[in-house]
Amino acid sequence: MQLNYRSKPTKRVFFPSKSFSQKALTRDFSNSKALACCVPQLYMQNRALLVPHSSLKLLFVQPRSEGHVFPVSTLHSNGDACGGDLAGENLFHMLLETVSQWTRLCELDIPSAVEEHLRNPEDQMYRLPAAVLNLEKRLGEPVKVHNDDKIRRQKLQQQKKSDSRLKGPNTEMESPSHPGVELSAALAKLSADAVSAPATRERSDIRKVKTTDLPELEHVFAEGLYFTLTDVVLLPCIHQYLISLQKHTPSTLSHLPLLLRWYQRVQELPSVLRAAKDCGMALLSLSTADPCPPQPENPQPSGAEQEGPQLEQEPFIGGPRPTLTKLQENGIDAVYSAHPCPTWTVDWESLPAAVNPTEGKMSDARAVRKQQQLNNLVAMVTELAHPGHTVVDFCSGGGHVGIVLAYTLPKCQVILIENKEESLVRARDRSAQLGLTNIGFVQANLDYFTGNFNIGVALHACGVATDMVLDRCLQARAGFVISPCCYGFIQNTLKFNFPKSARFTETLSYKEHMVLCRFADQTAVSLPPERRLIGKRCMGLVDLDRSWAAETHGYSVRVMTMVPEGCSPKNNMLVGIPTR
Repeated sequence: MQLNYRSKPTKRVFFPSKSFSQKALTRDFSNSKALACCVPQLYMQNRALLVPHSSLKLLFVQPRSEGHVFPVSTLHSNGDACGGDLAGENLFHMLLETVSQWTRLCELDIPSAVEEHLRNPEDQMYRLPAAVLNLEKRLGEPVKVHNDDKIRRQKLQQQKKSDSRLKGPNTEMESPSHPGVELSAALAKLSADAVSAPATRERSDIRKVKTTDLPELEHVFAEGLYFTLTDVVLLPCIHQYLISLQKHTPSTLSHLPLLLRWYQRVQELPSVLRAAKDCGMALLSLSTADPCPPQPENPQPSGAEQEGPQLEQEPFIGGPRPTLTKLQENGIDAVYSAHPCPTWTVDWESLPAAVNPTEGKMSDARAVRKQQQLNNLVAMVTELAHPGHTVVDFCSGGGHVGIVLAYTLPKCQVILIENKEESLVRARDRSAQLGLTNIGFVQANLDYFTGNFNIGVALHACGVATDMVLDRCLQARAGFVISPCCYGFIQNTLKFNFPKSARFTETLSYKEHMVLCRFADQTAVSLPPERRLIGKRCMGLVDLDRSWAAETHGYSVRVMTMVPEGCSPKNNMLVGIPTR
């Protein structure tokens, strides 16, 4: 299988047909949204696919919506999707300079390793690629999802019920089989018609269990509980790899039980089976219990695959008080600026229904809190914005922030960046109801957007997503209004190291900074007040570190609290403007 690369990027327009045979024409782009995104991405307008850099390998699929920008990952082609430029290839991957370790593993390392294996499968007998072993390891790690406390308590309750059955008269009998809590949550998320179960209060003994003592959640799909684009990206590669292993070295399958379980799990989804059938992909029926002959030697990654930098994530240790004391002894403590307009509010009653978050799928109480959160962000953006400015709503979701901004700032251009198509479709439908002409939509990871803008905004950007938004704003010399979230998910990446500022780095180690991040997530309303105060203090310190790092780039940054404070447990805002 030969891979072809273009030496120079070219701009092309593709006109897809049912057979995916395309006619390519070189032309300049007139759409600013397409030009503002780095590859890989496509732009659909009047049934034409615009591909700004065809030096990357891309899959061309029939688009479902017009005027929609979206990224392309691991691909499958019939051979003439690029006018013969990529003829004969069926495994494609992105070549990105800066991606997360997980993205690099799924979208670059694994496709490359599988491609190498398929070239000479018999030469790699009993040697599993390092990337595949890494994926197997990741599938065995505990799952961390936002607000997982409730699901973990449900799992504990289910485990207790199973234990009570096993203590019955027939102790040697297996407990009745039932879908796990993780699988139930995953399938409910996939069903568009799923109705949320009525809220029930856990038993008192379950409620009293500390979060640290709750059972960990297990992987259902590649990224954790929920089926995502990552599963779609991995399936063609892993499918081809398993076919080869089964043919040449079936004994090695016994070393990949978690990968085999994932492979079988995705086949339980009817939509996956339909897509596989349409693509002519005959999925295998494999079992982790299939007997395998003894293996002559343990599978080992090849030396070439062991090369490359590996970031070791240090384990979480300790409590917050020693770290807080150390910072205080060095004259560092959380500092909050006063809110400049605490009484300012959007006039929700006078706005069309499509602008109001109450139109979304959320309870009345949550909708009110969402309005309060939006009041804070819109107030700060209004303070910074001027006619003609471009405002980018990163991690926009269904457009709660961006649509309000586009409606209340008609002389500004608002662009929504979101990687979930379903969310962007909802946002487009809402904006269409309003007849907004100053709003645009880009489906992509936020760091794929490289266009110029004046203000960046993000509401509850999870973990390092806050730092990614902040970094994009600094690169564009744009003002920013960011509300961080999920501090506990912060960790060193290929691009970001923590602490970020010089003063914090001189005072704290990475482990100590991790302590701050973990306890910054301890702000839930169900926790004791004194514990929430410690969590709020840790939030302030993590964001102080971020603000000091931004100030070295010529910014004035304020860390402030949303009003009212009860609008969200994660109620911090970072507001910054360039000063030079």
